[in-house]
Amino acid sequence: MECPEPIINDQSRALNFTNEVGYGHTIRLLKNISGMWLIQECRRTWQQDGFQYSYEDLSRMAEPEPAFQCLIDPTDDSFLSPVSMPDAMDNFCRRTGQPVPRSHGQYIRCALDSLALLYAKTLRELEELTGIHRTVLHIVGGGSRNRLLNQLAANATQIPVIAGPVEATALGNILIQYAQTSRIPLASARKSLLISFPTQKFLPQANSVEKSTYEKFLQISCE
Repeated sequence: MECPEPIINDQSRALNFTNEVGYGHTIRLLKNISGMWLIQECRRTWQQDGFQYSYEDLSRMAEPEPAFQCLIDPTDDSFLSPVSMPDAMDNFCRRTGQPVPRSHGQYIRCALDSLALLYAKTLRELEELTGIHRTVLHIVGGGSRNRLLNQLAANATQIPVIAGPVEATALGNILIQYAQTSRIPLASARKSLLISFPTQKFLPQANSVEKSTYEKFLQISCE
């Protein structure tokens, strides 16, 4: 979240948020989470076993699987650099008394469901720190191409998700140079970016995430 001033207090430290200085002396209040690392590492492990899946293949396999059959905490240390990400997910599920995934599609569904709930949890922490309720969630970069995750994130946060642009890092660099050399306000430069590159909007589906599911995620995140 972009803020006018840094938020440095006991709560931000306990929640593991940091403040980075941005263009125009703004502050980017942020918390790093694992993102698509879980999917990438599952794919790498299966490639070694002879399964050549694209990321689109993995999403198609995960979509018809039942939601929230098992959940993991993507921030758990066991997922930082495991030899096998599927094995690490199995171990986490067993440790927390949950059934383990039985197919490649179920592993990906578990990862995507868990990431969406982690997005919701992190968004609520941001709102607690700033006192500002967010009405939209932006997902940019390569992960914005995962339509299933975008929809799951909208469902978990219960706010619209705007996905894109994909090449966010390069475009952000160009945008700042454009704003600086043209002497135009950053807000105007951002508007020009939004009309120049396609984005997709994902609306939350009502009653798609039960309160008990979110509470289950919070519980395993604390174990």
